[in-house]
Amino acid sequence: MRCPHCSYEESKVIDSRDAPDGIRRRRECIKCGLRFTTYERIQTTSLMIAKRDGRREEYQKDKLTNSIRMACVKRPLPTGTIDKLVEDIETQLHDLGKSEITSAGLGEIVINRLRVMDPVAYIRFVSVYRDFADVESFKDAVEALETAHRNTNASTEKISPQLPLIKEEIKTVSRSRGRRVRISPAIPMDLGN
Repeated sequence: MRCPHCSYEESKVIDSRDAPDGIRRRRECIKCGLRFTTYERIQTTSLMIAKRDGRREEYQKDKLTNSIRMACVKRPLPTGTIDKLVEDIETQLHDLGKSEITSAGLGEIVINRLRVMDPVAYIRFVSVYRDFADVESFKDAVEALETAHRNTNASTEKISPQLPLIKEEIKTVSRSRGRRVRISPAIPMDLGN
């Protein structure tokens, strides 16, 4: 490793630790004694994006994150949702095992994820990504989303995770001496009658 001060090519490793994205090594130059830090990282194969016009471009995480952030502007999403979405998309891309994907393929992955995550962000992303020719094609996309949303709501209404409310959950019972006692039907009480 070349010393950043005197450019001597030999150094010794003083300390070596695991870092989040590789190995951190503390080194000392044998000639001048300067201590410096180096990082050893695994070089992954870069993913190439094949554009519609035939160009090839290296995948850029920031570019994908920014396009999703623009679609999600002023949406009530929990902090970190977009970063998690981008990580999930990257994992899916690496699981494909290909060194190249079309921009249309990447766009469809994003669209499918946004459709589930946030309908408004989905419509925003689709309107830019698909570059609708007219209002009718945009209207068709919104109607398709509404239909899918209604079908999802209809299926979740059939199987509700909560019990329905009982109108008379708490009954009031009269006792002698004019006092009233409240009892719940779930907890039986002996009133001594």
